Amino acid sequence: MVENYPQLKSNENFLRLQDELAGTENRIAVERRRYNEAVQDYNTYVGLFPNNIFATWSGFQRNNNYFKAPEAARQAPHVEFPAAKR
Repeated sequence: MVENYPQLKSNENFLRLQDELAGTENRIAVERRRYNEAVQDYNTYVGLFPNNIFATWSGFQRNNNYFKAPEAARQAPHVEFPAAKR
């Protein structure tokens, strides 16, 4: 007599979810860095001669709106799943 148990895919799905969460956090960190680099490039461009003359004349100013996240936001969120009820 052979017993056929269903293949449980929940473990694989949970591991995939963990990977997706880690990937999302990485993409957010990458885009945060790109935004800050773009702001820095803009500030450098506006501050260089002769760009600074035209920037002042045209009303462009330094942008100090860097994306600043608290240190706690840089940590991956902790996700808890309740145990399945039987």
